[in-house]
Amino acid sequence: MKQYVIDELRPAEHEKLKSYLDSHCGPAELDNLYWVPLDADLYSETQTAHTDCQPFYAAVRLDELSIAIEFLIRTKNRIRCDCIAYATDDQKAWLMDFLDAMFERLEIRA
Repeated sequence: MKQYVIDELRPAEHEKLKSYLDSHCGPAELDNLYWVPLDADLYSETQTAHTDCQPFYAAVRLDELSIAIEFLIRTKNRIRCDCIAYATDDQKAWLMDFLDAMFERLEIRA
């Protein structure tokens, strides 16, 4: 799986991240998995055309020592579809900026 990972988290940083993700993305699913909605402006042509599959998300996994955002863009409406694909360059940049901005907002130095 292609992903952006930030590791070597301290316990206090983990708690800050968990609290932020719980309040901004809803409670974690499957223990430590959060769904970050992708901005609709960033949808690929296929994703834009697949209105029944919208919205699209990226998975964020928060572990005790690391946080990772996956570059596979998914929908919660289907398991397989042409619109489920690895992130475009713009989507990857947006996802990495999302994590980096969260660290900045929470005053966590990565």
